[in-house]
Amino acid sequence: MNSRRQKRLWSVLSIVILVAGAIGAMLYALQQNINLFYTPTQLVEGIGKDKIRPEIGQRLRIGGLVVEGSVQRDPESLLVRFDLVDTGPIVTVEYEGILPDLFREGQGIVAQGHLVNERLIRATEVLAKHDEEYMPAEVAKALMGIEHVPPSQQTSYGSEGSY
Repeated sequence: MNSRRQKRLWSVLSIVILVAGAIGAMLYALQQNINLFYTPTQLVEGIGKDKIRPEIGQRLRIGGLVVEGSVQRDPESLLVRFDLVDTGPIVTVEYEGILPDLFREGQGIVAQGHLVNERLIRATEVLAKHDEEYMPAEVAKALMGIEHVPPSQQTSYGSEGSY
């Protein structure tokens, strides 16, 4: 091989390696910024046939209905804890800040934050439903035909009437 062809080959190989490295670095960086949407049931039980659950510390979005009687406010700070439900398990959301004006019990919300443990999300942002007609598509699909009975109104004899 003559030296001119050899220089071209090395140049092309160098460019391919640099581009592959740049693409790999971008994908690695973007992997940490992906916010997947979950419902409380998907969060606890997992998604798909393999029942894949998010890892502790993972950033995510979760949507559901605020359980009646579950909102607890810290009198000395802006910390608020409330429960979310869809069709099954209840998940707790912790948020420090001012909640949207439309936030209330029984209302559909979407919270963005990170997973602290299996059933606790520390939210950095809470979005409430805009009006009676609007609900995020993911939440509407997950909640279609669901009616939740608050824990205070559940009967003590078995799972009848419970979420």
